[in-house]
Amino acid sequence: MDIVNNVVEDQVLDRAYAALADPTRRRLLEALRHGDARITDLAAPLPMTFAGVSRHVGVLESAGLVRREVRGREHWLSLQPDGLALAQRWINEQTEFWAVRTDALAERLRRKKGGQ
Repeated sequence: MDIVNNVVEDQVLDRAYAALADPTRRRLLEALRHGDARITDLAAPLPMTFAGVSRHVGVLESAGLVRREVRGREHWLSLQPDGLALAQRWINEQTEFWAVRTDALAERLRRKKGGQ
């Protein structure tokens, strides 16, 4: 992969993980697992102003995790299923990388212990 693609991927990952770093945004995503919802309905149970919720929604949109659709006068949100694909791929790569190394270390320690 070339450096330009790496930079773009880094930016996408940074936005996704920054969006997920906030508990309010995670709550919004969890609520959307049940289906599309109006922003006003998502905001109602949260202990903040509508403007505050709207800012959180903007972060989620920028990260590609949700999509906003205007239906008449209402703004609806839906999850973007591919929004976490790159983040999930990165986690899977790291998991595989470290699993191989920890397995190799465990084997080496077993051999060393058996040799003493």
